[in-house]
Amino acid sequence: MLNWCRRFNIFILLDSNGYYPEQSGFEWKLAAGCKESVSLERGNGLNKLQAFHDRHKTWLFGHLGYELLNEKKEALPVTGREVDFGDGFFFIPEIIISLKEQELTIECASLLHETILAEIQASPAVIDKTVQETIILEHGITAETYLEKILALKRHILRGDCYEINFCQSFYANDTSIDPLSVYHQLAALSPNPFGAFYRLYDNYCLCASPERFIKKTSGTIISQPIKGTAKRNLEDEALDIAARNYLLNSEKEKSENVMIVDLVRNDLSKVCTEGSVRVTELLAVYPFPQVYQLISTIEGNVEAETPFTAILEACFPMGSMTGAPKKRVMELIEQYEQTPRGLFSGSIGYITPSADFDFNVVIRSLMYDATKKLLSFKAGGGITFNSIPEQEYEECLLKMEAIRKVLG
Repeated sequence: MLNWCRRFNIFILLDSNGYYPEQSGFEWKLAAGCKESVSLERGNGLNKLQAFHDRHKTWLFGHLGYELLNEKKEALPVTGREVDFGDGFFFIPEIIISLKEQELTIECASLLHETILAEIQASPAVIDKTVQETIILEHGITAETYLEKILALKRHILRGDCYEINFCQSFYANDTSIDPLSVYHQLAALSPNPFGAFYRLYDNYCLCASPERFIKKTSGTIISQPIKGTAKRNLEDEALDIAARNYLLNSEKEKSENVMIVDLVRNDLSKVCTEGSVRVTELLAVYPFPQVYQLISTIEGNVEAETPFTAILEACFPMGSMTGAPKKRVMELIEQYEQTPRGLFSGSIGYITPSADFDFNVVIRSLMYDATKKLLSFKAGGGITFNSIPEQEYEECLLKMEAIRKVLG
């Protein structure tokens, strides 16, 4: 399947990797080829998206960049450290293929389904290629500067500017050649996660191993599942692995981070949900993943049928787990202290159905690659509270990028 995708300049593979197929509705879903597309820019991006969907009433796949709803007219300049996917992009696919409960479904108006299936079956399997060259990863900031910024952010918290802020740092490599398909295949095998994605937009690639759902709408129900709280697993020592899980269950710092974001998400949903319908259906649940344990909460709400899907996105994006609280102020601080645009990172990849339901992930644990510029980049971060210890926050960043570092050799 993945090798067959190479022929398309635009495609998205959404891969649940065997997690929660009852929630996603599929084991994986592929949208390939582009009939028509719309590019989104800050200022009127969601209006363009709504008009595009209203006109076509069909499946749309694509992404929302972190800065899409930024109120500032002047965007941070894109430097040589970021792969630039733009503020947002959605397309009508030529072909949609999905797998659910061992049943393969192919949707295409221009080609016989049997022809597509034969082409896929004739495509060779992906051959994992070891990255040949030595990749020298550059840090966007030094460890010393990172620690200084965390201390400065804690002073903002002490002054009452905010309660929690998500701060990220970047890593990049220039003049680097990789086979994105092979690297994604290895990343998905090493770190399978429920909201993985392999996204190609011309010569830009996003290799995503995300454990986090941003928001999903099914008929009149919205669900959001923010992650806050991370502990490294130890699969070689059961006692240490259990201790890591118990740490998340008992850590006041990790739990307080999660609860603050739960409150923020409840507030976001209350802007568009019917009065009294927003509820926390799961609080502080520990979820196991191959590399880490994560602390996840689930918030749900109900919306009226006439509520535009873009009104829901506008109320909730960007997701609180990647900003902090209060959202408006921490987004200003993020721009001030990170000093480079996030772009697709901590944005979202997903789809919108013909009936305006949708499902979007959180773009984290993701590698970006520009095949033209031979630029590779990724980011990692975490929630900063007054109780954060800067050195531990730095180590958490390295933990979150561990799978990517491994596949890059």
